[in-house]
Amino acid sequence: MPDGTSSDTVVRGSGAYAGAIREFTGLFGSDRVVHDPLRLLAYGTDASFYRLIPQVVVKVESEAEVLAVLAACRRDGLPVTFRAAGTSLSGQAVSDSVLMMLGEKWDRVTVEKAGALVRLQPGVLGADANRRLASHARKIGPDPASIDSAKIGGIAANNSSGMCCGTSDNSYKTLVSMRLLLADGTLVDTGDADSVARFRASHRDLLGKLDELGRATRADETLARRIRDKFAIKNTTGYSINALVDFEDPLEILQHLMIGSEGTLGFIAEITYRTVPEHAHKASALLLFPDIGEACRAVALLKATPVAAVELMDRPALRSVEDKPGMPAAIRGLGDGVTALLVEVRGEDAAELNARISQVSAVLGGVETLAPAAFTSDPDEFGKLWKIRKGLFPAVGAVRRAGTTVIIEDVAFRIADLAAATLDLQTLFEKHGYHEAIIFGHALDGNLHFVFTQDFAIDAEVERYAAFMDDVCKLVVDKYDGSLKAEHGTGRNMAPFVEMEWGRDAYRLMRSIKDLLDPDGILNPGVIICDDPQAHLKDLKPLPKADPLVDTCIECGFCERMCPSAGLTLTPRQRIVGWREISHLSDTGTDPEREAGLRTLYDYQGLETCAACGLCATACPVGIETGLLTKALRGRRQSTLGHRIAGIAGRHFGGALAAARFGLGAVALSNRTLGPAATRRLADYGRRISGGRLPKIGPALPGPASLPAAGQGDASGTPVIYLPSCANRTFGASPGAPETDAVPDRLVSLMVKAGYRPIFPDGLAGLCCGQAFESKGLDREADAKTAELAAAVIAVDDYGRIPVVMDASACTLRLKKMLAGRVTVLDSIEFLHDHAMPRLEVVAKQAEPVLVHVNCSAQRLGLGDKIVGLARACAETVVVPEGVGCCGFAGDKGFSTPELNDHALRRLPDAVPAGCEGGYSSNRTCEIGLSDHSGVPYRSIVYLVDRVTRRRP
Repeated sequence: MPDGTSSDTVVRGSGAYAGAIREFTGLFGSDRVVHDPLRLLAYGTDASFYRLIPQVVVKVESEAEVLAVLAACRRDGLPVTFRAAGTSLSGQAVSDSVLMMLGEKWDRVTVEKAGALVRLQPGVLGADANRRLASHARKIGPDPASIDSAKIGGIAANNSSGMCCGTSDNSYKTLVSMRLLLADGTLVDTGDADSVARFRASHRDLLGKLDELGRATRADETLARRIRDKFAIKNTTGYSINALVDFEDPLEILQHLMIGSEGTLGFIAEITYRTVPEHAHKASALLLFPDIGEACRAVALLKATPVAAVELMDRPALRSVEDKPGMPAAIRGLGDGVTALLVEVRGEDAAELNARISQVSAVLGGVETLAPAAFTSDPDEFGKLWKIRKGLFPAVGAVRRAGTTVIIEDVAFRIADLAAATLDLQTLFEKHGYHEAIIFGHALDGNLHFVFTQDFAIDAEVERYAAFMDDVCKLVVDKYDGSLKAEHGTGRNMAPFVEMEWGRDAYRLMRSIKDLLDPDGILNPGVIICDDPQAHLKDLKPLPKADPLVDTCIECGFCERMCPSAGLTLTPRQRIVGWREISHLSDTGTDPEREAGLRTLYDYQGLETCAACGLCATACPVGIETGLLTKALRGRRQSTLGHRIAGIAGRHFGGALAAARFGLGAVALSNRTLGPAATRRLADYGRRISGGRLPKIGPALPGPASLPAAGQGDASGTPVIYLPSCANRTFGASPGAPETDAVPDRLVSLMVKAGYRPIFPDGLAGLCCGQAFESKGLDREADAKTAELAAAVIAVDDYGRIPVVMDASACTLRLKKMLAGRVTVLDSIEFLHDHAMPRLEVVAKQAEPVLVHVNCSAQRLGLGDKIVGLARACAETVVVPEGVGCCGFAGDKGFSTPELNDHALRRLPDAVPAGCEGGYSSNRTCEIGLSDHSGVPYRSIVYLVDRVTRRRP
């Protein structure tokens, strides 16, 4: 339905699930059973254009828990859908019944046989698997564009592929074994002989029927040949029935049927892949052809050469990005028919790479190009070329009209048909009025993606989409006998067309497989096998206007892995989903009671627990920073009194900081007199009776700092303007830290040692970059403080020739944005790395291991490599904990909403190496939370650099 409601939800009603909710809560606890309306709405979204709101979401952490949920659903006849990352594009990860979510404990990676094999649990990110294999120069075969965000469970269940893996290195072809849970509650490990023996005995009938299906299929030469032909190109439409012709052992048939089954046949609890080489030496070339025909002729020739990837882009695709920053000038002003191929060649070493480039270049001599092939292995040039390809989908998404969605379809043709099929698709775009549509794809496999915008809020627009998709299906199936889904999975999107593509006999075979393995029909119904010819036009997801800051969101979910509150409350995608619904209800006035309930839940789940760190924007394909929405909404909630108090604080900021230092001194006094444990007990009691209004006091709460002394350094030293952040002017050393001086004192000392003369602006005690106000949504007050600080800096150097050094990365980020073009602002990391270290020499490296936390602002500033580089220059062993991104302290959230900090750093304690000396970062408040949760002192990287260096002679 265009309004996004599900007819199934209306029929069943939530009452039928009350017992299941009670049972699941008793089994797993309330924190892992979701049934409040805001989060149910949030989990009703995946990366597709469908919405089904679940009745309950259960987060499972083990095979036993999966079996318990399956047993309950089987007993009560409740459909259940498995979900990993929710980045699926065809609607296979949403449900209006029970949604079973992978919890955090499905993250085991086991590398075997020097990287030749890897065993992975379904919660492992594809990119994390490759990071673990990198030291062996290996990687997993599947390489979907979503590999940074997609999890192994979804990659295997959808048989996802990508630019390089083709049909030879996907999950189906690289599968070695798996641990599999069937709908009847059986667990079988196909890599364990004892498990296999037990399964062959207990499931003799099931394996016998699979054997019969396989024998009958192989005996039917027409059907067997059709299956082989269909899987000669990429195909994820329907089940992987090539297993019936590729294997004779019914157990092999079974485990290969699971690949691409989209959770409709069973649950993959672990998979073992054969890995493939990852060559470090790469080169790319952008080839321009006069028309699509010549480009596709080149593809046919390149198929026989050692190319790693060949990406096709039609002229509208190139036009969509040609004016974007950083794009090569060569793609501008091209003729209408021009088509591009982006070719990548890889080699084990430089010699092999050059030999392969020569082979490819020789073949290209047989086709007409607008310019000679010019391969580059320069990382900067290489990156610019691939920026074209990576920018295509976002380019369409960013310019669409608010309220519309972006659809990316996924088809495949034989290479011989590729040129004609591309032209036919372009004709259909014109016929149905999709003038913004673009085509790109993995040309070596005949795999084309086409992207267009669609409004599902208007019935006439839904009808246009329906007519267009009918024509696309006829084109792909009737004219070219291609694949309606090449790598995105069938889902709900193509379920009504599976029989159309495969024919009656093959579809009956698929139905037999579904009935055999899921006789009760509880596993992800409506996906792959579907009787409703209009199912692809139902449960369509609305994308109403919410706020210009987030209206371009396509709800892909790429942001979720970056978010510190993911798993605690909401992710950036889910915050946008929730705010869209609230805004829609507010605009239409259709359900004031529901709107009020969602707003109440959103205050905590959406706003209070958002760190507003901005890391979501670094993963978002259209660059959305959900934290800006959070801060804007916080600002709208501010009362006139709130703004007045903020204004007073801003005008008397030195006094406000002095009051904060007094409070820290009082806590320090209590620690000395009553003891730290008693002090924290009193503070916790006060926090409880105040309803959380008083701040949390942790073990690492620092004592008060003092203002640094001015006038230090030789008059002949190189001048720098030093702006100690308000946090570093407030917080001194933490209890138990090896150093007792505050960051400004230590950085001044280090500057002088390196031959610099630090200069403090007048009125330093009252200066602030405005970040503390901005995070509360107090933009007016924040900008006033920034302007005051800028004036103080200009008073020191009105020409902007002296660099300004800031010692907190969060403040640096704001100043670089607000003062761009006026002064040069350096974070303490880049000052130390680029300017101070060349003047210093390391006397003796820190012997004990050290931890490094690249805080969210340092990540956004691109300073991760520099702070790690500083640490490695100063310490023998440097550990950057995996799975620890934003710490969640978020300025003062570690005091006011400590559960966010707790959740964000839940993996940190296990990452602390034995004998660790301490940790280092570049934000004082982050370091407080890191110290509390790691059990070792975290402090500024300034201390480590100063301790092991002396001035270079």
